[in-house]
Amino acid sequence: MTGSAQRPILFLDVDGPLIPFGATGQYPTYQTAFEPPGSDAHPLLTRIDPQHGLRLTALSCDLVWATTWMADANELIAPRISLPQLPVVIWPEPSATDDQDERRGLHWKTRTLVGWAAERPFIWVDDEITDIDRTWVSTHHRGQALLHRVDARRGLMDVDYIALSAWLRTARNVVAP
Repeated sequence: MTGSAQRPILFLDVDGPLIPFGATGQYPTYQTAFEPPGSDAHPLLTRIDPQHGLRLTALSCDLVWATTWMADANELIAPRISLPQLPVVIWPEPSATDDQDERRGLHWKTRTLVGWAAERPFIWVDDEITDIDRTWVSTHHRGQALLHRVDARRGLMDVDYIALSAWLRTARNVVAP
């Protein structure tokens, strides 16, 4: 199967999209039936709405962790929101190219995610995406891409899921099921 015939990928960041931060006032907290070992060391995990798991798995795409949590996302977050173990993007060591990209405003994740996706359509959900990233992806990625910025103070909301679903419906018209 070629890259263009596969389901779209959804690259998911944790801090911001799933764990909101930075707003004044208190955040709602959620208890889950499963509290993974080590979760008490991460008190912000209680900010993750367990409904995110259902909503994310309902999307017509392949979910991939794109976070500095890396394998900890599968150990501490996936069980809290009833997600299966997901693939994890492994970030390369910083390079001189990364320094140049950063000076130009390109996010340090951008090149790696485009490489990971190959030519597959993808969504990148993060709270740090800029127009510089969108421009770079549109120039360097041959497949469809949606770079969806989430407000870190609120995390993923209904409006975000609506936008992701709408984009995936459009991508399905181009990509074989």
